Amino acid sequence: MMKQHNRVAASAAALLVTATALTFDAGTTPVLAQAQAGAQSPTGWHVASEGNEARYRVREQLARLDFPNDAVGRTSEISGAITVDAAGNIVAGASRFTINMAALESDSDRRDNFIRRNTLQTADHPDAVFVPTSFSGLAFPLPESGVLQFRMTGDLTIRGVTRPVTWDVMARVSDDGALRGEATTQFTFADFDITKPRVASVLSVADDIRLEYTFHLLPAR
Repeated sequence: MMKQHNRVAASAAALLVTATALTFDAGTTPVLAQAQAGAQSPTGWHVASEGNEARYRVREQLARLDFPNDAVGRTSEISGAITVDAAGNIVAGASRFTINMAALESDSDRRDNFIRRNTLQTADHPDAVFVPTSFSGLAFPLPESGVLQFRMTGDLTIRGVTRPVTWDVMARVSDDGALRGEATTQFTFADFDITKPRVASVLSVADDIRLEYTFHLLPAR
């Protein structure tokens, strides 16, 4: 009888330990499950409806000028989002930015028309697409405010040609969780098999293309 009593007591103690380990908080989810759910929840940002502009910048020598200047084309037709997991890894399939290259405009209609028809061939390839794959110099979770400086690497597709590129990024975290800042990258015409623009008013065009992105990203809700 004493042995049976001891077995019952041991079983009761085991049940008590188990119940204690699964103690609930004020809600209805166990604390351990809550921690796991929080750790697995992805974080994301999407392009806001305003405050975004993509630019190309190329050094050129015009026939009418005695000094070189930058040809700059701009568009605000940008869409996309980026999602990261709790460890700061970019979530594939949920991270992509698209720029409408056909909407690029500079200070010269002649230049713009030539670039659309010949350089970028936007009738067949209207968009440039950047798919981010990794960060460097960025720790997660992000601070609630302040300035961030890091690099972002991914695959850029222009006119059907895809190459890896790395952006230098400077961002500011707002109190509402939004990200605002500047990102820049650079490559050559040859990197993407792009033919340099050739018009009568342009004597020469540099080899390098600089892409700049002024961004305003809102947190996913």
